[in-house]
Amino acid sequence: MGSLFRSEEMALCQLFLQSESAYTCVSELGELGLVQFRDLNPDVNAFQRKFVNEVRRCDEMERKLRYLEREIRKDGIPVLDTGENPEAPIPKEMIDLEVKFEKLENELKEVNSNAEALKRNYLELTELKHILKKTQVFFDEAMYPPNLPYDQDVYFDDDERVNLLTDSSLHHLKHIGFVAGVILRERIPAFERMLWRACRGNVFLRQAEIEDPLEDPTTGEQVYKSVFIIFFQGDHLKMRVKKICEGFRATMYPCPEAPADRREMAMGVKTRLDDLNTVLSQTQDHRHRVLVSAARNIRAWMMKVWKIKSIYHTLNMFNLDVIQNGLIAECWIPVANLEDVQLALRRGTEKSGSLPAILNRMNTPEAPPTFHRTNKFTKAFQTLIDSYGVATYREINPAPYTIITFPFLFAIMFGDLGHGMIMALFGAWMVWREKPLSAKKTDNEIWNIFFGGRYIIFLMGLFSMYTGLVYNDVFSKSINIFGSSWHGNAYNDSTILENKELTLDPGDTKQYDQYPYPFGLDPMWQISNNKINFFNSYKMKISIIFGIVHMLFGVILSVWNHRFFNRPLNIYCEFIPQLIFLTFLFVYLILLVFHKWVWYGAGGDSSVSPNCAPSILITFINMVLVKPYQEKSEGDKCSPYMFAGQFGIQRFLLIVALFCVPWMLCAKPFFLHRANKRRQLVMQANGGEGVIEEGGAEAAAAAVGTEEQHDMSEVMIHQGIHTIEYVLGSVSHTASYLRLWALSLAHAQLSEVLWGMVLRIGLIAGGKGGGIVMYLIFAIWASLTVAILVLMEGLSAFLHTLRLHWVEFQSKFYGGTGYAFVPFAFETILDQAENTVVEQ
Repeated sequence: MGSLFRSEEMALCQLFLQSESAYTCVSELGELGLVQFRDLNPDVNAFQRKFVNEVRRCDEMERKLRYLEREIRKDGIPVLDTGENPEAPIPKEMIDLEVKFEKLENELKEVNSNAEALKRNYLELTELKHILKKTQVFFDEAMYPPNLPYDQDVYFDDDERVNLLTDSSLHHLKHIGFVAGVILRERIPAFERMLWRACRGNVFLRQAEIEDPLEDPTTGEQVYKSVFIIFFQGDHLKMRVKKICEGFRATMYPCPEAPADRREMAMGVKTRLDDLNTVLSQTQDHRHRVLVSAARNIRAWMMKVWKIKSIYHTLNMFNLDVIQNGLIAECWIPVANLEDVQLALRRGTEKSGSLPAILNRMNTPEAPPTFHRTNKFTKAFQTLIDSYGVATYREINPAPYTIITFPFLFAIMFGDLGHGMIMALFGAWMVWREKPLSAKKTDNEIWNIFFGGRYIIFLMGLFSMYTGLVYNDVFSKSINIFGSSWHGNAYNDSTILENKELTLDPGDTKQYDQYPYPFGLDPMWQISNNKINFFNSYKMKISIIFGIVHMLFGVILSVWNHRFFNRPLNIYCEFIPQLIFLTFLFVYLILLVFHKWVWYGAGGDSSVSPNCAPSILITFINMVLVKPYQEKSEGDKCSPYMFAGQFGIQRFLLIVALFCVPWMLCAKPFFLHRANKRRQLVMQANGGEGVIEEGGAEAAAAAVGTEEQHDMSEVMIHQGIHTIEYVLGSVSHTASYLRLWALSLAHAQLSEVLWGMVLRIGLIAGGKGGGIVMYLIFAIWASLTVAILVLMEGLSAFLHTLRLHWVEFQSKFYGGTGYAFVPFAFETILDQAENTVVEQ
């Protein structure tokens, strides 16, 4: 848990491996998943590295497995997922896997090739069967035609409408040749037109549709075709007709002229079709058995290949020690896991029977990667922080504090018991069904985002339920749990009955009982005519209070960074003036709010009249402008001051806060400049050797901390930007927290509008159809509530909360200039590979 508050301490280590044990050692480190290797060959082309041939072999095995997987999914065979995680096979087993995959691929290709040839023969025989069946009808019509009507299916121009053959010529078929075949149905119109124009009307075409679709043996798609027969006279027309048929990719079949020959051929075709059916069935059964056998092991095979490939990719990052026949690697390792890494290396060398590996810790000025240990609960919150920027090495991590502040600030904007319950139930369902849902791999990005943030959604729902109880707001209505402190003594019966809304006057003690409400807001405010004014003042003030407290907490967190990195100069020149500036101006504003709540009561018998309460906004503006207060008003009954000596105290606070600005601007560059000059004098006194003696120079260096020599112009520019950003940001960031107030009011008003304009229609519907109307209206209201108030408003509040944490909170202490620790881990590699498979 300690690494969640601050990143793990990392060590740069050098690893010496024997060539015989390098593979097994890297395999063990991949299973451990705590080592990030550095590429020691950044300028070497990928095709020139030592293990490029092994990587190519892995790519080839992966290609074969992809082919098997496609065939398995094509047949709808489920891939068995036993949940096992096989170890990376040793290099000797790689040859066995290659032979096995080659055998399966060749066998499956041979089966597919035979099946395709059989399907093609089956298709040809099926088409021939339809030709023999349909052409018999054509010949019967040609031998005994009642007349020769014009074929209405052909669309020609009027000048082309001439008879193909005369009635007398049809009776002499022995002088006429013909061609029969099959063509795709959608090509028939163009085919007829081309025949007519190319043959100048000297051919006669008849066609009939094949009712059942035929399977294309190459693509497996179902296509619709038609049988045609073309009558012509002469060899010249015969050649022309055949060329046209070839151009339209029509398949031509021999068709006997004699009816007896056609009947005999049809019987032979039927017999061959029956035989082909039997052979095809046996072929499909054999293919299915091969695929079922492969489906049992294909996932384990794929994981083995992915592991082998990742190991050789990692080995390509190592340097080759030609003299000692070994490999040299450099890697980042968490200091807390150095012993675990050494144990993994020991297991790897024992498996290979080679000399033990050597692990040396190195000193380096390079910034290490940032590594936070997370679990399934904290991972989502850490992802929110890393999306802004990965933490600088060893700086304080905002994620553990975000676990509380993020859902709470969200709930202030989204405070509704009903809407929060919907969100909490959705998050609880995802948490409860976590294992089966995570096992279902999907490429739906929206679902993956929701599921990845299931704990955030659950907490946001719970916190929204709490703030909904505080606001006493449930789908824009209130719950009367503790009754109401308001009563109607100030109004007569006619006033209450004739008015749907009444104005609640806190100054009239006859309207309410003077005791605090037990929890939340009084439900009577929901039906009050002036509830907007009350909620507006209430939510605006709590937004400012929580915003300033949030920013102040961020400033306080920065001191832990300064102390950890031994930067005392930053504490005295940045943290203290920032804290004073924020406290003397904005924390004082919070105190004014609480003072006004306590001392300015609503009742007429209060010690101070509510009409005399000064405006906090005007008071704060006058404080900044050093503007004197006006004299007493209302007959000298009301004082413009909230307490005695207020003007003097505010002037003192303002002067101290303004003094902090040049303090932040000039103090740090001044001390850095003085420390640099002392360092230069010490170096000159020691002959330029840079030896620092004990005394003043060393004390100055200690005051600066670990700072090196700086370019003073850059220091001045950086400090000026930092000071201006903080001073102006304190004002703009405080105003930015007013979005808590604005979105909370907008959410409540939109919920009320949806209730009044949609659900109220169903509630007031009467008569016999009132139940049906209420059912339909409720469905519409529920759909709009989920779509608009929960999803859209929830997303809006989520984004605003994210901005408050990224900009207003984290800017006070968080650098976010580091880079993530990405260890070589089989678990991560397998997840990425499986996600890629799902997307494909």
